[in-house]
Amino acid sequence: MTPEPALSVRELLAFYLEAGVDCALANEPINRLAEPDIAPKRADVVPVQPARPAPVPLILPPGETPAAPDAAIASAREAARTAPTLTDLRQLMERFDGCSLKATATRLVFSDGNPEARIMFVGEAPGRDEDIEGLPFVGRSGKLLDRMIGAIGLDRTKAYIANVIPWRPPGNRTPTPQETQICLPFIQRQIELVDPDVLVTLGNPSTQTLLGTREGIMRTRGRWFDYHTGTRVIRALPTFHPAYLLRSPAYKRLAWQDLLAIAKVLRQSS
Repeated sequence: MTPEPALSVRELLAFYLEAGVDCALANEPINRLAEPDIAPKRADVVPVQPARPAPVPLILPPGETPAAPDAAIASAREAARTAPTLTDLRQLMERFDGCSLKATATRLVFSDGNPEARIMFVGEAPGRDEDIEGLPFVGRSGKLLDRMIGAIGLDRTKAYIANVIPWRPPGNRTPTPQETQICLPFIQRQIELVDPDVLVTLGNPSTQTLLGTREGIMRTRGRWFDYHTGTRVIRALPTFHPAYLLRSPAYKRLAWQDLLAIAKVLRQSS
C-alpha cells in the first residue's frame, strides 16, 4: 500500500484553519501522540490537581488598573447613556477599557449596514473574519445572512447589523456572563439610536440577552416579543443564527418562515 505524501506546511495550516484552529494556545508545540512517561504508583504519593491556567491580563495604559466587574458595568452604562449619536457611541467604545476582550481582539467590530434602516439584526460576537475586517457577519455565516435577507428583498443598504459583544473572544470561545453584562449597555444604546421598526435576534445568546428570556431558540424562534428601549416598543423576532444553519441545514425551512413573517410586518408598517 502506497503511503500518503506528507503535507506541506502551507497545506497543514490550511487544514487547521478549515478545522477551526486559528490561534495558538502555547509558545511551543506539544506532541500529544508521544508515549507518556509512566511513573510507578506508590501508596504514599498524594495526587496533585493540575493548576488552572492564569487569566489573560487586561492591557491598559501605564498607571491604570483594570476595573472591577461591577465598576466596569456601571462605567459602560454611563458611557453608553451619554452617547448622543452612533458616531459618538463608537468613539466611546474605542476608548473603553473595562472589558478584557478588547485586549485580545484585533479591533472593535461595531456595525455594518444602514443606520437609518427599518430592520436591525443582532448576533452574539465577532469571529475570526469579522475581527480581521472590523465588520460583523463577513465570513461564511455572513454570506448566508446576505442570502437570507436577499430572499425577502433586503440587503446591507436596507438593514443594520451588529453584535451584543463588539470584540472577538479568544479562539471564538463563548463570552462569559460578565463580559456580556459589560457590553450589554452598548448594544442597548445602539438599538435605541438606530430605532428600527423590527429587531431580529440571531441565535440563542443574543435572544436571551436582549429579550430577557431563558428559553432556548427552538422555543423562542418565530415568536414576536416586545423590546422596550425606554422611549418606545420595538417588535422583536428571534431566529436561528446563520452559523447554526450552516451546521444544521434542515432548520433553514423554519428560518425561511421567520423571514416571511419579518417581511410581512415590514410591509404592514410601511
